[in-house]
Amino acid sequence: MLSVLTNPPAMTALRNLTSIQMRKDTVQNHVSTGLRVTGAVEDASNFAIAQGIRTDLSAFDAVMQGLNNAKGVSNVAIAGATAVSDLMIDIRKKITEGANEGNTTQQQQILQNDYDDMLAQMRQILENSTFNGENILIEVAIPFNLAVGTVNDINVLSNIDGGTLTLRGQRIDVNYAQLVNEDISTPANALNALTAWETAMTDIGNALGELGADARALNLQTTFLESTRDAVDEGLGNIVDANMARESARLTAFQVQEQLAVQTLGLANQRPQTILGLFQ
Repeated sequence: MLSVLTNPPAMTALRNLTSIQMRKDTVQNHVSTGLRVTGAVEDASNFAIAQGIRTDLSAFDAVMQGLNNAKGVSNVAIAGATAVSDLMIDIRKKITEGANEGNTTQQQQILQNDYDDMLAQMRQILENSTFNGENILIEVAIPFNLAVGTVNDINVLSNIDGGTLTLRGQRIDVNYAQLVNEDISTPANALNALTAWETAMTDIGNALGELGADARALNLQTTFLESTRDAVDEGLGNIVDANMARESARLTAFQVQEQLAVQTLGLANQRPQTILGLFQ
């Protein structure tokens, strides 16, 4: 039936064109975002799964940031404790020189001055062994005293389930205080200082051992989390990433279909024009 009010072929062509354009827009969205699942409307179940995985990935990043901060504290502490350990070798030499009965009073005073300077340098090293406001070699509240206070342990998240690792504080400032309370102004005092030095050197060696063990644990956990995060990220990609070669082929096909649909709609819209010929 020819009618100027209703044109079924044009309506069919228009519906077909609209459908093609909607599917083409979806493919274009895939191409522009690189995602096969871009929202809940497109694929509710996979989008919900992907959102949960993205939450885990964000948590992994936060945990690794905390571990990296702890590694910074650990590395600075190890550098400080190592510098103190190296300095202790020179202090031992100075104490030994001070224990020589053949020293004159003037020589003994020179050795005492050197001893004091080395301890001042040790204190400076300990005070500067700080990263991001954290120092695990001294008690921040009441530092550089012989009282055994609370060590400055640092607990850091080690996984997204709430597990923790502890970076143990060492209180090397106590060893500094032990040596400061000694002097080498006389050979007899130097021998007493040597006993204090031996205790301090043992403690510093133990501190370095614990710092190294804790740093190793932090490094291993960081490496493990990085590998786990990469695996989770790859799994997310398998769920939502678009196959760009396939999407490119689909986009080309829809572009051709759209052009044909436009031409078909144009032909359908010309059909009512034939009615004018009936009235000529």
